[in-house]
Amino acid sequence: VQYFLLVLLACPSPLSSPPPSALHTCQGLAPCLPEEGQVNISGPRLLLATLHSAPGSSTAMDRIFSALLLSLLLLLQSYGVCGAPPQPRGTLCRTKPTDLVFVIDSSRSVRPHEFEKVKVFMSRVIEGLDVGPNSTRVGVINYASAVKNEFSLKTYQNKAGLLQAVQRIEPLSTGTMTGLAIQFAISRAFSDSEGARVRSPNFNKVAIVVTDGRPQDGVQDVSARARAAGIEIFAIGVGRVDMHTLRQIASEPLDDHVDYVESYSVIEKLTHKFQEAFCVVSDLCATGDHDCEQICISTPGAYKCACKEGFTLNNDGKTCSACSGGSGSALDLVFLIDGSKSVRPENFELVKKFINQIVDSLEVSDKQAQVGLVQYSSSVRQEFPLGQFKNKKDIKAAVKKMAYMEKGTMTGQALKYLIDSSFSIINGARPGVPKVGIVFTDGRSQDYITDAAKKAKDLGFRMFAVGVGNAVEDELREIASEPVAEHYFYTADFRTISKIGKKLQMKICI
Repeated sequence: VQYFLLVLLACPSPLSSPPPSALHTCQGLAPCLPEEGQVNISGPRLLLATLHSAPGSSTAMDRIFSALLLSLLLLLQSYGVCGAPPQPRGTLCRTKPTDLVFVIDSSRSVRPHEFEKVKVFMSRVIEGLDVGPNSTRVGVINYASAVKNEFSLKTYQNKAGLLQAVQRIEPLSTGTMTGLAIQFAISRAFSDSEGARVRSPNFNKVAIVVTDGRPQDGVQDVSARARAAGIEIFAIGVGRVDMHTLRQIASEPLDDHVDYVESYSVIEKLTHKFQEAFCVVSDLCATGDHDCEQICISTPGAYKCACKEGFTLNNDGKTCSACSGGSGSALDLVFLIDGSKSVRPENFELVKKFINQIVDSLEVSDKQAQVGLVQYSSSVRQEFPLGQFKNKKDIKAAVKKMAYMEKGTMTGQALKYLIDSSFSIINGARPGVPKVGIVFTDGRSQDYITDAAKKAKDLGFRMFAVGVGNAVEDELREIASEPVAEHYFYTADFRTISKIGKKLQMKICI
């Protein structure tokens, strides 16, 4: 018990009121590190020093026990002495310069131990900020029946001073004049004389209002004036708070600016939200917080999309197409996919990925690319006709759902279906739009293909033939358009068809 008490003492609870020199210890997610010029004797070093000085520590049993406890404590410290994994901070995220004022309800309904929880919440939010005269400034308004300016935006210019000042705040324990507190924020806390900066797009003005009850004065009009003055207001309600009041206080959108917790004991769970709210990501591409299809290029606090060589950026500024924009990219494309039993289920899934790889290169719409899909084995089945799906997402979802037929290989019958049905107006084909067929097979056809293959090309269809495994190359050449070398592809292994897909992406556009 003595030894474990020493472990706890090495990392004090944030709810306690440590002396200023110890405020660095275990604040939020930060590891327990000493301030500059201090010696860190917490954690394993403190325990080890205590064990060496403990009475009877020279006995063999104590030494063994001490070694085991030290090993355990070292393991715990690898996950953070405070019981949470160490978090890398500041690598991809910086906080935008902000004038931040906390407006804290300390009316009599807020008990002293609950008010301590509010102070912990404020401290955790402050820890995630870049505090300084040219970055983020923080002030605190404490209110009940009256308003007390605990400290102004200009009072503290470093994080350590702010954290110590927060620890010293005491509850007022009277009424609940929330409107009066917000008015004080407008006229005093966010004034030039108190350190607020001139309104500018380069930094934010933010107020975080925390309350647990119904105000004894009006908040709607004064909150509207605050918002009109450029102050972004977050409203946090606790326990039996009046939710209508929170909505009157908060900025739009309300879903982002109104929060509720059932008790002060869990208010700390909002810390992460506010750390993110003040965060400006300097490299959105690195964090994956973008929707570029191929290449993301970071700019300070923003990004733009680009495409790989041979592709062009579509009008949406996000997706890429091997076809250039405009009417030149109009295309009716139909896949004829071999679903015979020789393909095998696992390879059929690779074929689906191959189809979707091609679809990714198209700009799909009513006026540009349309895609149809036919599967064949001993019979022919249209999976979906041209134009049924108006965007890539829906096409790819339908491809993934396609069931494997698992019978014979009637390639000639499939080619005839392509001519008679797939490229007909009744099945979505558009007059005057280029027609492209991609035939995929893994074996010799069980029927005659020559006449249908010739007719498809005579009708002006541009035919690509892709063969895998036991596919017959003479048949592939017979299907392929001229010049044949550019329109037929073969690989022995299904796992390499994605390489063919890359070549096809560049060739299918007119």
